[in-house]
Amino acid sequence: MGTTPDVPRARAEIQGAVVHEAVTYAERRGYRPLLLDLHVPAGAGPVPVVVWIHGGAFWEGDRRHMPPTVAPGAVFDALTAAGLAVATVDYRLSGEASFPAQLDDVRAAVTFLTEHADRYGLDPRRIGVWGESAGGTLAGLTALTHPGIGAAALWYAVNDLATPALADPARPEAVLFGDLPPDELRARATEWSLENKVTADAPPFLLVHGTDDVPVPVSHSERLHARLEAAGVRAEYLPVRGAGHIFENSDRVPELIGTTVAYLAQELAAPALRA
Repeated sequence: MGTTPDVPRARAEIQGAVVHEAVTYAERRGYRPLLLDLHVPAGAGPVPVVVWIHGGAFWEGDRRHMPPTVAPGAVFDALTAAGLAVATVDYRLSGEASFPAQLDDVRAAVTFLTEHADRYGLDPRRIGVWGESAGGTLAGLTALTHPGIGAAALWYAVNDLATPALADPARPEAVLFGDLPPDELRARATEWSLENKVTADAPPFLLVHGTDDVPVPVSHSERLHARLEAAGVRAEYLPVRGAGHIFENSDRVPELIGTTVAYLAQELAAPALRA
C-alpha cells in the first residue's frame, strides 16, 4: 500500500545537503509506518537518487546506522558530495514479516521516490540501489525485479539463499522465509536466489566482496558475477583481498566507498555525460 508524502519531522542542512528525516514511504496494515531519510545535495536538480539498504541478517538493522567498519554517515556524505541524492530506508525485518515482505518494502520505497520526485528534486529516470550484506541481497533483487533501476552496487551480498537455509533452520536465510516444510523452503529459497533472477534486461552491477568473508563466502559474488556475465549484463566484480564480512581486517573501506560512489555516479549520469 502506498502513501502520500507527509511533512518530515525534521529538515536540516548537513554539509551542503538537505536532509528530510523520517519520511513515511508506505503504510502496511498492522505494522509500523515504514520510514526513509532522504539526503539531497544542495543546488539545482533534478538529481539521481540511490536507495541505500542496510544489512543485519534480515532480522536486525536500522536505516540510520552503518556497519561498524564504516564511519557514521560516510556513505551518505560521499553520495551527496558526488551530486547524488540518497534515500536510506527501513523495511520489515524477518521477525515482523516473512519474505517477500522485505523486498516489497524496498520496491515500495523506489515507487514512492519515483512518484514524488518533483517534490524532492529527484530524477525518477535515474535511480540506483546499494546495499550491504542482507541489504545487498534486497538491492540485487530490487534491481532484478523492479523496472527503472539504472544500476546496482552490492557489498558482500547473499546470492544463494537456498544452501545455507537448508543446512541450518536457525540460519537467517531460513528464518527469512518463515516456518516452512523443508521441500517448500528449498523451492522458495532457490526461486529467490539472486542468480536465478538474472535476465539479459538486468541493469549494470558492481559486486564488492571480501575474500576472507566467513558468514557470506566470496563464492556468492563470484557465482552471481558469472551468471550476470553469461546473460550479457555489464557487471564488475571487485574482490577485497584479506577482508572478512563487512570488510573487517581491511583498511580500504574509505577507498571502497569512493569506488562504489564513482561507479554509481557514472552509471546514473545523464546519457550524454556517460563515457
